[in-house]
Amino acid sequence: QVQLVESGGGLVQAGGSLRLSCAASGRTFSNSAMGWFRQAPGKEREFVAAINWSGGRSRYGDSVKGRFTISRDNAKNTVYLQINNLKPEDTAVYYCAARVDLTGSYSLGADTSYDYWGQGTQVTVSS
Repeated sequence: QVQLVESGGGLVQAGGSLRLSCAASGRTFSNSAMGWFRQAPGKEREFVAAINWSGGRSRYGDSVKGRFTISRDNAKNTVYLQINNLKPEDTAVYYCAARVDLTGSYSLGADTSYDYWGQGTQVTVSS
């Protein structure tokens, strides 16, 4: 069992930065792949970023490449999402997710690949 708690969201002006954190409980964090997704009102959940268990590989959604950076600290059971040059279209609830079963075929860009989800943290960007 893995529990995920996001933090770091808030209201920021366009062009600003935020760092989201996702604290995980459970012994399997260091063996889990982690992802960030977001969902804006009236829109489908969108893949933002993912990172493998060691932190050595990451991938990003097309709309955030170059502005978002995912990282993790396995000693702290925490995954981060650094968001720079925020835009109003980044306004959404941001969710952290974990995939603990790294066998088989899966895509970290698909929300169906994840086993556990946090409750989300709101990011609002004003223009």
